[in-house]
Amino acid sequence: MAAGAALRAAKQTLRKEIKQRVAALSDEEKTRQSMVVSRKLFQHPKYVSSQRVAVFLSMNDEVHTGEIIKDMFKRGKSCFIPRYERSNSHMDMLQLSSVQDMESLPLTSWNIRQPADDDQSREEALAAGGLDLILMPGLGFDKAGNRLGRGRGYYDTYLERCIRHPKGKPYTIALSFKEQLCQEIPTDDNDVLIDEVLYEGDL
Repeated sequence: MAAGAALRAAKQTLRKEIKQRVAALSDEEKTRQSMVVSRKLFQHPKYVSSQRVAVFLSMNDEVHTGEIIKDMFKRGKSCFIPRYERSNSHMDMLQLSSVQDMESLPLTSWNIRQPADDDQSREEALAAGGLDLILMPGLGFDKAGNRLGRGRGYYDTYLERCIRHPKGKPYTIALSFKEQLCQEIPTDDNDVLIDEVLYEGDL
């Protein structure tokens, strides 16, 4: 039990440090790095070949995903976005039909857009053909593929569901500012490794 408490404390300390580093970035710098990361993604063989892609709608302290979503529709990909449940760690990935569809979604108390709870009309990715690729958010990452989330466990739980789907686990790419990279992220057995982290710099 003591080990679990120590791990939680280490993660909380690291979350605070990373938040301060990202908060120090200007909006211009966040936009610039986001464009660099987006361009890297657009040339990535896994992105190019993937048809069914899940992407997060970015908050202010995350790599901006607006251009990525536009690119997905331009290329005719199926685009899925998260709907988080506040009361637990359950998340679904629901299909978006267009950029206009995204812009018309209601805002949550976290100030991000997501389909309303009573919106039953959208396909959930795992209810049909699964996913080829998930673009992952997070607070921090290391080069070994460890991810520090916000502590709610949404993505770890969702990836476990993906693993049980007939299609299997999709490829996962995290989108990161340089300031979110860490030497080492403290992890436990529930943390799911990411296949790749995209950021500005040499990969």
